[in-house]
Amino acid sequence: MDFQPLYDVVHASRDARLKYTPPRLSLADRDALIQRWHPDYREAAYRPIAFGPNAGDRTVRELAALLEGDSSIAGDLPLSPAHVVDVLVVGGGGAGCAAALHAHGQGANVLLATKLRLADSNSVMAQGGMQIAVAPDDSPVQHFLDTLKGGHMKNDHRLLKTMVEEGPSVAQWLLELGVLFDRNADGGLHVKKGGGSTRERLLTCSDYTGLEIMRVLKDEVLNRKIPLLEFSAAVELLSDEQGACAGAVLLDLDNKRHIVAAAKTVILATGGIGRLHIQGFPTSNHYGATGDGLALAYRIGVPLVQIDTFQYHPSGGVYPEQLVGQLVTEGIRSEGGHLVNAKGERFVNELDTRDVVASSIIRECEEGRGVRTATGRVGVWLDTPLLEVAQGAGTLDKHFPAMVRQYARYGVDIRTDPVLIYPTLHYQNGGAKIDVNGETPVRNLFAAGETSGGLHGRNRLMGNSLLDLMVFGKRSGMTAAARAAAIPQGMLTLNHLRRFREDAGKHGVTDRVVSPLVLPAYAGQP
Repeated sequence: MDFQPLYDVVHASRDARLKYTPPRLSLADRDALIQRWHPDYREAAYRPIAFGPNAGDRTVRELAALLEGDSSIAGDLPLSPAHVVDVLVVGGGGAGCAAALHAHGQGANVLLATKLRLADSNSVMAQGGMQIAVAPDDSPVQHFLDTLKGGHMKNDHRLLKTMVEEGPSVAQWLLELGVLFDRNADGGLHVKKGGGSTRERLLTCSDYTGLEIMRVLKDEVLNRKIPLLEFSAAVELLSDEQGACAGAVLLDLDNKRHIVAAAKTVILATGGIGRLHIQGFPTSNHYGATGDGLALAYRIGVPLVQIDTFQYHPSGGVYPEQLVGQLVTEGIRSEGGHLVNAKGERFVNELDTRDVVASSIIRECEEGRGVRTATGRVGVWLDTPLLEVAQGAGTLDKHFPAMVRQYARYGVDIRTDPVLIYPTLHYQNGGAKIDVNGETPVRNLFAAGETSGGLHGRNRLMGNSLLDLMVFGKRSGMTAAARAAAIPQGMLTLNHLRRFREDAGKHGVTDRVVSPLVLPAYAGQP
């Protein structure tokens, strides 16, 4: 497809656009925009959950089916454990690695089981940075207020207070481990401003922030020789006679056999649900993001919070086809990149919150001001060459090398031509209910990172996810280790699974998927 005439509109409108910045919306206008255009408000996409801890609550149809789904485990599975540990960590991304490292540091016998390879996760794909109040004009209080406003005032205040207050110590821990955050000329930490924030507080490693953090955490897990099971997906939890969590059943994806792991405490850090492709959206998520932890926690009795709200990142790739849904870092907009419709107009303040920006893009496309590709996809322009014009040649290569290389692979030079973007399913705002130590209402079962809910409210600010992983990975790991040191191993049962199946029968739910999915539906079952 020849985009040149459309590119020309973007180039020709640049001078006029530089003279006008769309204002940030008032709270009333913001709410009206979101309720009209955001996918969270598409009534037909939702239905009530039939039974379980959240019976009657509404969520998207794809997640409701997953939560009501049946286990792949037969009730007569022998429960002789192949592993007996203090702490079982399920998930090898940022939250899982942080949890395992801190639990191990407390002297616990830790086993880390991950569905794919260690560090294969959404964490490794994070580009925009990590929000931490380290600048002289910033504070955890301001970080708290920005996040609360961005989350539509629905954040769990206790969780949020914990996260922002422990941010600086997390930064120090990562620096001591060897994370190479960007620096100013004087050697101080370089910070950037993210959408919805009133201060510059994003710590970055170019646009490889998640990759750099996971490089260090992965090395640390391996160097400490923490026992690791790769290609081992958790497919069921185990409960003791009192209903507390007592371990998990893992599926060895290579040999198609079950592995029983007895554990005094279990930490679920399995990430999000992007690969369910809610409402047919493409996703920025890693291949393994199929909501495993939500299904497992729900079945053992953990209530979920805010499961009716999801984040659609404003800038997912639309063209070329190989990059559809892939994240185009918000850092481009933080540095001054414009969002431009087919008429060459800016239509939203690029540094407004993600839900506002995503809703605005959807509005432009639905009302006919989007750009359509040869395959029928539609989007708006992100004026990447503007950074080269405004800040000098080489700006994109210096600050966004990953994005330059990613697009260059498919013949697109983002230094000279804009990129086409549209919202992509990015994050589940809700998840398993936890306290400030990451423990769920089911004793000895913890959750950290995207598997948990309540912290971000109804919209997550950019950069808060990486901090969430580190803070609650740490707290869950340390608390789980301390708990394990004080209790005996519980008896292994599947009593909760029997009760869950009985509940499904009572409610007449028979047409059920198998959950967790483990891998996306289009991959087939392992």
